[in-house]
Amino acid sequence: MTVTRNRRREDQLRADILSELAEIEAPLTAPGRPSRTDPNGWSYGYSDDIDRTTLAWATTYRRLTDHQPDAPRLSHIYAADALLRECRVTGLATLHQELAGGPVNYRFTRCPYCWGSGEDPVEATCDERGCLHGLDADHEHLCPVCRGEEFAPEYFGPDQIQLMDERLARALVARTPAPRPPLRRLLRRNRAGQP
Repeated sequence: MTVTRNRRREDQLRADILSELAEIEAPLTAPGRPSRTDPNGWSYGYSDDIDRTTLAWATTYRRLTDHQPDAPRLSHIYAADALLRECRVTGLATLHQELAGGPVNYRFTRCPYCWGSGEDPVEATCDERGCLHGLDADHEHLCPVCRGEEFAPEYFGPDQIQLMDERLARALVARTPAPRPPLRRLLRRNRAGQP
């Protein structure tokens, strides 16, 4: 089961975000954390500048604006910057779980980053990613958000329904109390035992 990527959707998302940034005259980069030699001493590490033209930033920003459409756009911009500055792309999985209110099963919910393909949509080489050189040359790079889960509810659905039916049956059996003897039988026993 292979899900194809939707490059047109990715390009459209990035174009929409770039036009929104241009509309409010926001820069296309945001500063990272300063180095440890920062004279003010407020930071303990360093991160690269945040590139607001990347798919990860655009996806994060879109998730935030879809969740709170009435909030000011600058607050979403700063929140997307902070998330990617602190947690990088994997922070998008945490954001998705927080907005959903619990764990997300990416086999039944489309991943917002890779759109359900399970592969990392950023086409970077193994050297850029830091992959081990002993690995197969054609190995896949899994999506950092959904960890390679493919969105295929029609494929996984029947097995999931069967599993849920079995769990429900076990829960009902465990919860059903043992049958009680009828009240008449208890009364007869008590009467028979009396002189």
